[in-house]
Formats: sequence, C-alpha cells, structure tokens
Amino acid sequence: MTDFRKSTVYQIYPKSFYDSSGDGLGDLRGITEKLDYIRDLGVDYIWMTPFFVSPQKDNGYDVEDYYRIDPRYGTMEDFEELSRQAAARGIRLMLDMVFNHTSSRHQWFQKALAGDETYKNFYIFRKGKAPGVPPTNWESKFGGSAWEYVEQFDEYYLHLFDVSQPDLNWDNPQVRREIQKIVRFWMKKGVKGFRFDVVNLISKGSFEDDLQGDGRRFYTDGPNIHRYLRELNETTFGTDAEIVTVGEMSSTTLENCYQYAGEDTGELSMVFSFHHLKVDFMGNEKWVMVPFDFQKLKDILYEWQTKMARHRAWNAVFWCNHDQPRVVSRFGNTEKYWKESAKMLGTVIHCMRGTPYIYQGEELGMTNPGFTDIRQYRDVESLNHFRILQEKGLSRENAYQILAIHSRDNSRTPMQWTAGPHAGFTAGEPWIQVTDNYRYINAQAEQEDPDSILNYYRKLVRLRKEYDVIARGEFEPLDVRNPSVLVYKRLLEGEELLVICNFYGKEISWSCGENLESFRCLLGNYQEQKIDGETAALRPYECMVLYREK
Repeated sequence: MTDFRKSTVYQIYPKSFYDSSGDGLGDLRGITEKLDYIRDLGVDYIWMTPFFVSPQKDNGYDVEDYYRIDPRYGTMEDFEELSRQAAARGIRLMLDMVFNHTSSRHQWFQKALAGDETYKNFYIFRKGKAPGVPPTNWESKFGGSAWEYVEQFDEYYLHLFDVSQPDLNWDNPQVRREIQKIVRFWMKKGVKGFRFDVVNLISKGSFEDDLQGDGRRFYTDGPNIHRYLRELNETTFGTDAEIVTVGEMSSTTLENCYQYAGEDTGELSMVFSFHHLKVDFMGNEKWVMVPFDFQKLKDILYEWQTKMARHRAWNAVFWCNHDQPRVVSRFGNTEKYWKESAKMLGTVIHCMRGTPYIYQGEELGMTNPGFTDIRQYRDVESLNHFRILQEKGLSRENAYQILAIHSRDNSRTPMQWTAGPHAGFTAGEPWIQVTDNYRYINAQAEQEDPDSILNYYRKLVRLRKEYDVIARGEFEPLDVRNPSVLVYKRLLEGEELLVICNFYGKEISWSCGENLESFRCLLGNYQEQKIDGETAALRPYECMVLYREK
C-alpha cells in the first residue's frame, strides 16, 4: 500500500501534455508514451484533469458525460492501456471529478430544460425577486450574475461558474446516488485516486443577497458539506483503503479543513487550499497588478502547516496547477536567476508537511508565455475579464499586462519536450501557442544537464521517500518576521531538518543561534554552501536543506 505521506503527485493537463496523433491536442496515448519520463521523476500518482466528454467551454470542467472518454483524448481502451502501463511502472492514476456542476449539455440538464421535474430537481432553479431581477445578487466566478434566466419556466438556474455549467442540487438524494455510481464505475476501472473539483461548494446555504461581497459566504463550506463527504466516502472510495483523495477547497477555512482532511474524520485524505496563492491579489480581487506580499505568504504557509498538524489533518502542498500562473514567473526570477529561483521554490514546497504536487513543466522551470494579443488566449475566464477590465476603464495595454500575470492560460501552454518545432509537443498546429523559450527550457536539454531544474526535482522527490522526517515530521517556523528568508524546521524522533530559502535576488547573511556546521547538507541550489558557525551567507535565491540526527 502506497503511503501518501511519502508520495508525490504529478499533475497532467492532457490537452497540453503530449499529442500522439498530430491534431494539436494532447491525448491519453500521449501520456502513455511519456510514462517513462514520469517514472524517472520518481512520482507515485498521476492526476489528470478531466478528459470526459465535454463541449470544452471550460476546458473539460464542464462535463457532458462522466462515463465516456472525450474522443479528442482517445477511447476507453486508451485509458485502460494507460492504466495498465502506469501500474507496470508503479504509478497510480488519480481522476479529476467535477461534481459541483455539469455541462448544460449533460442529459440531466437537457431533460430539466424539457420540463422533466425529476431532473429539474437535479439542479437549482429559483424564481426571480421581481421581473428581470435574479433570485440573489451573487456573482459568477467567471464574471457577471451567477443566475441565468430560463424563459419557459420564468425561473433562473444557478451557475457559480460559466453559464454553461449549471450547479447540481446536492440536497437531492438522487443526485448523490448518481455521483456515487460514477465514482464506483471508475473504481472498477482500477483508479486509485480522486481529486474533487471545488467540492466545498456543493452544499449551498441560504439563498439571499450578499450585502458584503459576491455571495461566496452563502455557498462555501455549506451546512451539509461534511455529511455529504462522509456519505460519499462510506459508499465509494472509503471501501478501498488504497484510494487517495484530495479536495479542492475554494475560499475555505482552516476549521473546515481540519474536518475535510482529518486523520479520523472519514472524509478526504487531504485538501488543496489557495490562500497562499492570493498574496498578489488585492483582497479577493485577482485581476490587478500588485507585487506579492512575502510576509503574508509566509504567515499563511506557516499557519496552515502548524495548525493542520495540530489537528492531525493533511495538506496537499503546491505552487502550480492548470488554474495558476507559473510559479517561477510569479515569485521567482525568470531572467538572471531562473534556475536558482525555480529550485528554491521547489524546495520550499517539497520539504513541507503534506503531499507535494508537481504540475507538468514545473519540474523544468517553465514560465508564463507573455502573450500580447487576445487572440493568443483560449481561457473563458481570461476572455471575459479582458472585456470586463476595459469596461471598468482600464486601457487595452493594462488589461494585457494583467492577463500576462494572472491568466489561467499561463500554465496551459504545451509541455516543452524538445527544442524542435512546437517544443516537440505535436507534429501539427498546437491548440494554444508554445512559449517562446522552449529552445532552452525543455525536457530533452534538462535530461542531459546534471545541474538542471529537472534533476533537482528528482532529488526532491527522492528525499521525501528516504527521510521520514520530511514525510512525517512536525513543522516549526523560524525567524518568522525576516523580510528576506523563509526558514523552517522539520522534527521527528531524533531527526532534524532545517530548510533555509532566500526569496530575493540579493546576498544576505542569516543567523539562527545554533551551530549550522553540526548539520550536513542534503541538497542546495548552489554547488557549495557558505556556512560559518551560526551564520549562513546566502546568495541570490539560495536554498539549503540541512539535516542532523540528535
């Protein structure tokens, strides 16, 4: 049985990973062809974003049929072959399940629109407050109202995301039974992991106007959420001790996550939270240009690390995914210290308490693409906000600058395999443009460079398996108010790990009040460490992973 505390998960966005057919879209066979690369990274699970039948209004997070593979990605036989080949390499598959909403083209919603009351009750329909006035003032996360009017019913349906993604009514037991059937179907296919998309939104609270915000306080971590997750656990994945689960928690609280991912609460194995990835927002507003708040970043990471441990709950730790900009562009330095900052950022996450997730290309130091034309973008959220930003009075130039920082397409450009055409991703025309720097940032070049970011990530993955203190140790923040460094210890039964990370492109001296020479260096992003007694001389973006047995 795989211990998820010692494991690492590799996230694949299939559309952009590898195209085996030449049609410009990544596919399941493409993943199978690259399994040796993934095995050599040392990871234990592959999490794949949805590849079910979908109209692709939200890149597959609008599911039309949970039981069928979208033909653009392949066939069920392709999936079964991928599963067999992955298992032969000791890798397990984790599927991404979108259960807060379906596509409006799902047969359930189509039957609802046809007037079938059974299926209308699968969704959330409400009368408006007055003619032309939606039931509440809630805003969609993609912009505009969260309610869409249906003339034949003189009612509105709720869509917290795109208008083509109507929210399911989890208060209906029939809906929950259908969800359970879907999970069991994929369990029978040998799936050993599930990631549940925005799962803490499935239980809505009261439907009333939000006079303080956009409505999220009425639908986040709702009144029945823990009951519904325990029920899903008991009827599906909880019957197989080998299955690992992770919940994506939108705007959640620590207190709820103690239950979602508690050791004995019977809900999920671990949770994703995003508070640390809002430190370059203005409040909850993403579409702005502000520098990241380093102290806030540290405070959030430290709080989640220490308090989740105190309550015996487990984190998924990560910087990147298909919805987030590339971390080296966000918190690192893509020019003078590209390699150093990418390695440092990986070290921060991989030595923490929690299961680390690597998003495809992160292990290569892939960067944001720096698009300058709206025609280069594909993401519905980005296209909507390009218009919204200009409606708010921003110039096109400023709107482009904000998209270049925050767009979800920053992480969705094709995986950079080689220095060849289209970075070796496809023999055809890619569905979205490749980032220009693929000629030197690519897997082939980094395989051959012993000092590459790729080879550094392999070492990070290996350390977690080799040292119990990383997998199971307690977490202790150090020098919390230091304006330049992020430092912490991991402690376990006579073992001690000290992680020191300089977050800036300047040399600094750091002292800890104990003899650093009593530690040995397990890993660092410079050839030799400059340690003198209690003091470490840190070069730009330098990190050290120091270890000693007491």
